[in-house]
Formats: sequence, C-alpha cells, structure tokens
Amino acid sequence: MADRRSQLVARVRELLAEAQGASRTRSTAAQTTLAAARDRAVRVRRAASGVPERVGAERDRRLAEIDARHASRLAVLARRAAEAAAREAPGAGSADWPGWRPTPATRGESPGATRVGTIRLPDAEPVPALVSLLDGGHVALDGDPEGCAAVVTALLLRSLGRAAPGSVRVVGYDPDHLGGGLAGFAPLGPAGLLTFVGPGGLGRLLDDLVEQIRRINETVLAGEHASLRELAAATDRRPEPWRVAVLLGGDELSRHERGQLDRVVRAGVACGVHLIVRGVPLPDDATLTRIAVTADGARVGTLPVRLDPPPPATLVTETCRQIASVVSAGPAPTPFTDLLPPPEQMWQEDSATGLTAPIGEGPQGRPVLLTLGDYPPHALIGGPSGTGKTNLIFAWIGALAARYSPAELEFYLLDFKEGVSFARFAKGRRDPSWLPHMRLVGINVNTDREFGLALLRFLAEELRRRADAAKKHEVTKLAELRAVDPTGHWPRIVAVVDEFQMLLAGRDAVAREAADLLEDLARRGRSQGIHLVLASQDVRGIEALWGRPALVAQFTLRIALPKALRILAERNDAAQSLPKFHAVVNAESGLPEGNEVARIPSASEWETWSELQHRLWRMRPAEAAPARLFDGDAIPRLAEAPDFRALTPPEVGTPRGPVALLGEIIDVQARSAALRLPRAPGRNLAVLGTRIDEACAVLDAAARSLARQHRPGTARFSIACLDPDADPAARALYEDLADDAAWYDEETVAELMAETADGIGGPGAGGGPHYLLLFAVDAAAGALAARVGRSTGLEHLRRILHDGPERRTHVLAWWRGVARMKADLGGTGARTDQIGAWVALDTHGGDLSGPLYPGSGGPDWYPRPWRGLFFDRAVHRTGQTIIPYGPAR
Repeated sequence: MADRRSQLVARVRELLAEAQGASRTRSTAAQTTLAAARDRAVRVRRAASGVPERVGAERDRRLAEIDARHASRLAVLARRAAEAAAREAPGAGSADWPGWRPTPATRGESPGATRVGTIRLPDAEPVPALVSLLDGGHVALDGDPEGCAAVVTALLLRSLGRAAPGSVRVVGYDPDHLGGGLAGFAPLGPAGLLTFVGPGGLGRLLDDLVEQIRRINETVLAGEHASLRELAAATDRRPEPWRVAVLLGGDELSRHERGQLDRVVRAGVACGVHLIVRGVPLPDDATLTRIAVTADGARVGTLPVRLDPPPPATLVTETCRQIASVVSAGPAPTPFTDLLPPPEQMWQEDSATGLTAPIGEGPQGRPVLLTLGDYPPHALIGGPSGTGKTNLIFAWIGALAARYSPAELEFYLLDFKEGVSFARFAKGRRDPSWLPHMRLVGINVNTDREFGLALLRFLAEELRRRADAAKKHEVTKLAELRAVDPTGHWPRIVAVVDEFQMLLAGRDAVAREAADLLEDLARRGRSQGIHLVLASQDVRGIEALWGRPALVAQFTLRIALPKALRILAERNDAAQSLPKFHAVVNAESGLPEGNEVARIPSASEWETWSELQHRLWRMRPAEAAPARLFDGDAIPRLAEAPDFRALTPPEVGTPRGPVALLGEIIDVQARSAALRLPRAPGRNLAVLGTRIDEACAVLDAAARSLARQHRPGTARFSIACLDPDADPAARALYEDLADDAAWYDEETVAELMAETADGIGGPGAGGGPHYLLLFAVDAAAGALAARVGRSTGLEHLRRILHDGPERRTHVLAWWRGVARMKADLGGTGARTDQIGAWVALDTHGGDLSGPLYPGSGGPDWYPRPWRGLFFDRAVHRTGQTIIPYGPAR
C-alpha cells in the first residue's frame, strides 16, 4: 500500500518535476519573447518617432515638384497666350505706347483684335487682354468715366492704326460734352473720316447705320458672302469701310431708337458697322463685349484686367493728322489705258441706241460704266477745285472716243474757267494733231457768256434739223432715224460745258435765254441723240437752274467728286468722304440706292492723253477737219477769217452791195460781223467809245474788207485821222490801200466834207463807191464848225450821212462818245436814223437808249476789253457781241 503510495508520490513528484521543468521552459521562452517584444516595441517607438519627419519631407518634396510643374506649365501657357495675342492683335493692335506706330493690315487681311490692358498671372509674364472690334463685335463700357474715356481712345487709335488710311469712318455722339470726348481725333474731320452728331441726332444716326447695313446686305454681299470679312478674304478687296459709331451717353432711348440700336447690334458686325458705347444700354449678344471699369482696374466679361494707360494726346493727334493727310492726298490713280479697248477693237461700237464706256474701277475691281442714251440722257458733274473734275472729263472723253468713231460721236466742249487744258483737243502749234470727234472747243470764255449761248443756239438748230428729218421719215428716235436713213449723217452729240453756272449767272437776257434753251435741249435732246454734260465746282445759288425742277430732273446721271455739294440727292452725302481720284456715279438722279464708287484713272497729263489722240488722229477719215477753237483770250486776225478770205470783187452786173466786216461774232461757226452797204438810207457806221486800238481795229477791218470787194481804181477811200494816238493805225491803212486812198487831217477834213457833200448832188453823183473813214471825227468839231462856202463842215457831214448812202457814199466814223456823236448830228433832239449801224466799245448800254436802240433802257451791255456790241437796225432785234479783229500789221 505504502509502495503504491510511494509509487504514486514518486509519480506525482515526477510529474510535478516535469511540469515544473516545462513551466520553467515556458517561462524562459516567455521571458525571451517578452524581451524580443520589448525590443520590438523600442524599435517601433524609435521608428514611429521618425515617420512624421519623413512624411513631411516627402510631402514638401511632392508639393515643390507640383509647384514647379505648374509654374512651368503656366509659363508655357502664358507664352502661348502672348504669342496668340500677338498674332490676333499684331503691330498697332497691341504694341506699347512708347514705341507704337500705325501698322495697317495687308490687303484682304483682317485687322484683328485690339488690346485694352493685361491679365496679371503669378510667376508669369502678363498676357494682353484683347477685345474684338473691327470685323469682330461691339464694346459696351460702364463705370469710372476717366477709365472709360481711356479705353475708348485706345480702342479707336489702335483700330485706326491697324486699318488702311481712310478705311475706318468714325461717327461721334457725345451730347454731354459736345464732342469733347473725341477731341483728340478732330484732325480726321477734314478728311471726312470723323463726323459728329449733335444732341437729338441719335435717331438719325441709328437710322443711317441701319440703312448702311441694309444696303450692304442687298447690294454688296448680295447673298454670296456672309460678311464683309469673308468677302475681303475671298476677293482680296474690301468694298466698304468700317463704320464705328461712338455713343457717349445721352437721354433715355425712345422705342424707335432702341429698336434701331438692337438691329445694329445684331446685324452690324457682318457689314462692318460697330458700336463703342458708354452710358447707353445694349442688349446681350454674342458679338458684344462688356467692360466694367473701376478706379484700379476693369473686368472684361468676367476676367479681371489691368487697363493700359491712355495713349499720349500728341500721339493721337499726330497719327490722325498723318492718316488724314494720306486720305486727302488720295490713292494713286489707275492707268488711263485701263479704260481703253485693245487697239484692234477701237471704233467698233455702234451709238444708235446710246453711248456706253467705263469711267473707272469699282470697289470690287469691276469697271463702272457710264451711259448716255434714252436713259440716262444727260449728266451733271460736280466737285470743288482740285478734286479731279477736268481729269474725269478727259477720262470719259477718251473712253468714248476710243470706242466710237467720228461718224458715231461728235463732241462740243466749252470751258468757262480760265485755262487752256481743253485746247489740246484742237489743232495747235505745239501739236498738229486733234481729236477727230471734236467739232468745237471753247476755252477762256469766262467773260464771253454769249459764246455759251451761241453753242446752245447751234444745238437747238441741230435739234430742229433732226426733228424735221425724223418727222419726214415718220420716226421718233435717233436709232429709228438711222435705220431708215442710213446714208444720213446722224452721230450722237455730246456737249460738255464746264463751269456752266457762269452761263446762267445773273438775271439778264443771256441767262434767261440760256436757261430756256437748256431746258428745251434737256427735254427733247434725248430722242435725237443730243446729250448735255454740265460740270461745276459748286452749283449752290444757281437760281436759273435750280429754279427749274423740270430741267434738273432731266439730268438723271450725277457724278459727284470728293466734297461735291448738291449734285446728289439732298440726304445723299456719299461724296463727302470720298478720297481723291474717286467719284460717286449715280444714274438714279442722285438717290442713295444708285451710288457706285469709281476710282478714276489719271487722264489729264499731256503724255497720257497724247498717245491716244495721235492714234485716233492717224485713224481719222480723209475728209476730217480740225475742230473750231475759240479762245476768249485770243484776238482773231482778219486775214484768217473765212468770210474775209471768201470776199472777191463781184461780177459785172451783180446787184450785190459791198459788205464791211467789223469783227468776229461770238458764235460756233467763226462768222464775221458784216455790215451790208447797199444804196439805201442810213447805211453808215458809227464806232462809239474811247478805246483807240479797238476803234481803229473796227475801222481798219471794215476798210480792208471793202477794198477786197473792189478792183483797183473802182472805189475811193478817204481817210481822216483827227487823233494823234490813232495816227499809226490810220497811216498803215492808208499805205496799204495805196492809190485808192486819200489822206486828210484836222486842217483838210472840212474840205473833204464840203467836196463830198457837193459831189453827192453833182453831175458825177452816180460814180463809184466812196467810203469816208473818219478816225475820232468829234476831235474836229472846231474845224468842222467853220463855214466852207454857205455851210459848216458839220452841216456837210449831216448831209453826207443823210443823202450819201443812196449815192454809194458811206461814212464809217469813230466818235469817242454817244453825246459827242449826238452833238455833231445836231444836239440832244437830233435824229440819229442816218446812223443805221453802230459798234459800241466802252460805252454802257444805258447810254445807247433812245433812238439808237429799240425799246427802253438800252441793251444789256457791259463793256469789257476787246469786245464790242454791234447793232444794225436793218437786221438785228438785239445787239450782237463781236471781237474786233487784231491789227493787220
């Protein structure tokens, strides 16, 4: 039992020892694990204490890397934005003011955007803040007035600098400051590039802008292009300028004004019509840029912008002066040869239905044609001095003359201003050629309105001749007449009268008759192929023309040169902004919808015109004759007068009486003023006035023309010179008449009178003709007062005047005044019917009233150098202006 217990005890002890050993082993392992854990814990704590530092360092590294990448990307984007801005707003569109200068876009290129300030970016260069204006949109400003004014100035100046000179037209509406907000741009005004609209004019301005948009859409874009920008890119030409309306405040808009403004905002950009507005509400639109200006910056849309400083005032005015100077000078004209057909096609056109020729190049490069026919029949040309009126006439004449032969077209040209530019159409000393179509050239006729009247009379007679022929052939129009009478000579006639207002000036008989003839020719001439082209620098105040609306209405073709007044319709001011060498051609009586702008070539230089004229001259028909040239400053010569050269002694038995030529009539045919001296009462001549040279010239021409009609020895010429100053001229005549002449002076003139008076009733009274040429007869009053026989010399003179013409004795005498002549004829109440004809020189019309001239008040005669008024009571109803022939030697 004990053993068992011992065994159990031993076993228990053994088990306990095993358990104690195992416990000790596990305890040792646990201690080892605890030590390792504690070591790990120490290491973990040590490692954990270093993590925030590493994480912070990594975070900082990554943030620095991100910042660097962002800054690099931002710099790249800023650089690209700046480059894009430079491309979109090159040169003057974005350059800084210190180095700024105009840099116009090339032909067909859009001006681009306009810089107003900069966008500030951190760690990057500033980027230009751009606004689209020309071909881009409208701009609405709000906020600080001074800042808004700076933006307006910058926008306008940069836009002007990016556009070709003259292609931007600015209209200012500034009712609060009356244009002061745009004062720096005032130099543009004289060139027609800046106009101001006063208070109350906003409605008219908006109406005009809407009308411009409508016109451009209908006639320029015409459905072929969506905008002027697209048209310019496609054709490399911009046919219309940009129109920028600057509206600076004003009263509340009316309903009509708001509607018009909305239309401009919606449709203006495509047609080059733009708005810069401050203080006027505008509707939202994709083309509208809003700029809110504060004292320290601005917002363009939602983008904060630092505005540029305003441009220096001197830069603005100087730039505007330069632009205005370029525009005023005008672009160089196109070559004159552009108007001409190829040489092989010259004179190939038919004028039966009208005359058509180009006058210049239109905005899109197409020729602008001028037509004269049934419609339009006549033309008005207007433009101030220096705008190219003469050049335009040359171009038109050249274009027509190159297309139509002289059988198809004839010209009659009259120039009332001083100058000889039109003389080249006639044969001259410098150039023997002439334009074959030219029938008449009148120059320097500013003091000879009678010549213009003579041209109208000639055309009226030609109109009557053509109308009679048309009636005979039972037709009404020139084309029909030419068809039924192909052998007749029926060219179209173009009569050009430059400075025609001189012809209609005043209220005298010349102006009244000229206006009547013009009206008749304008009304009936179209059907017979007679066309009038009237040109003037300014037609304001011409009562004789504008008081006749029926006359003006016939001139449906209007050509207005730069700054022309009253040529176009009243509200058509298209000519006010034209550059030099351009013209508005309008075949709709000047209404705005008929406007065409033509660039006129240079045609007035001698070399330019001479080449064409020589070519046409060499093509002239064999029977062609030079044009009649009338020069108001030239003195005609008797020896060159056709009527003088045609004089010959009459055949035996011919009852024709002799003719005394007194001077050249101011008319188309260069006829001579002729005084017939038949055996009839009163066939004597009185020359009245104090001008010695002119009086001597009249008597000299009369004597020489009479001598040419008598064979030597068959006529007597008694020459009495009683004024020493007239002695040279009288002596020259005496010497040239040779044996047929006798000389008398103050001492012997009384004997001449007595001998002649006695001879009238004597046995030989029926002999040959006897002409008494008395130079300054009134100077011999003392000598003639003495008695010779039973009568005084004055009594003998009166008898000769009364009875002599019926016995072939005629007196051609010069009195130095009407009163002196009346005194010699018997005093104030003396009859003057024995003086059948007279030539008044420096004698006023009022002095010729009474028995010398029919009616009351005397003729409308105002003396002028080397002109005389000829009146023959047997022929004339009114006086006839003549030019005395120059000295024979």
